Amino acid sequence: MAKQIDVSVIAPPAYLDSFVAQEPARVHHVAAQRVLTDITYREFFHRESQRGAEIIVDNGVFDLGHALPAADLVTAARAVHASEIILPDVMRDGPATIKSSDEAAREIGGLTDEFRLCVVLHAADDDEWLRCYEHFVSRDYVGAIALPASRKPAPEEQLCRTRWTATRYLEDHGMVEDRLVYRLLGLGRTGHLELVEQREHEWIASVDGAAPVILGAMGIAMLPDGPYEKPPTPRIDELSPISEERFELVRRNIAAIRDAAGSSVRIPEAA
Repeated sequence: MAKQIDVSVIAPPAYLDSFVAQEPARVHHVAAQRVLTDITYREFFHRESQRGAEIIVDNGVFDLGHALPAADLVTAARAVHASEIILPDVMRDGPATIKSSDEAAREIGGLTDEFRLCVVLHAADDDEWLRCYEHFVSRDYVGAIALPASRKPAPEEQLCRTRWTATRYLEDHGMVEDRLVYRLLGLGRTGHLELVEQREHEWIASVDGAAPVILGAMGIAMLPDGPYEKPPTPRIDELSPISEERFELVRRNIAAIRDAAGSSVRIPEAA
């Protein structure tokens, strides 16, 4: 089995110490808009950076519906001593993602070169997916590529809809670039079970996800060996306060994800 995939848990700001803290500190995906507006959130991830965690600042489009301006992304990244910024992307639209990423990279490059820049691979079909990938790997500004989760049932042979098909295709066709960092964004329709398969690829660095927290708060266990079934869930920023009696279930869900990813990282309280 391949090396571990680092797991970044996403949780509401009130639960960062309970569910998000890592021992040892490894990788955190951080929402730029929260860094800029929530001092507790900002200070937590600044401390995690000082403890050795790699901080990746996301652009805000998933939560807000639009990406933050380049200057705001740089400000947020500096505030938490981030090493990487995820550039603006457009769901299921390769040309629009290329345009927004290229523009943001130029704007950030005009301000600083201190951060690795990560693009997100989007497409409406497989031809577009390949064109988008080939565009990004040919650009000097790209230091990382993130593959979004497979969220809806789709033909397993589609590169643009089924992430484990896409990663296998890249490896089988010799298309993995050694100079790039590869990340998985979110847990898809098979949840943590996908990570067992993705560990076959030694080049995948990390995955982030809110599912263990949301499902645990709802009283739903993520069983280590499955099956994985996710009912309709609220967004992480709309989650109601989590009852303390559910904390242990949330932690077990997080452990199930990390075990599937081969990660030995633990929450400090449970280390």
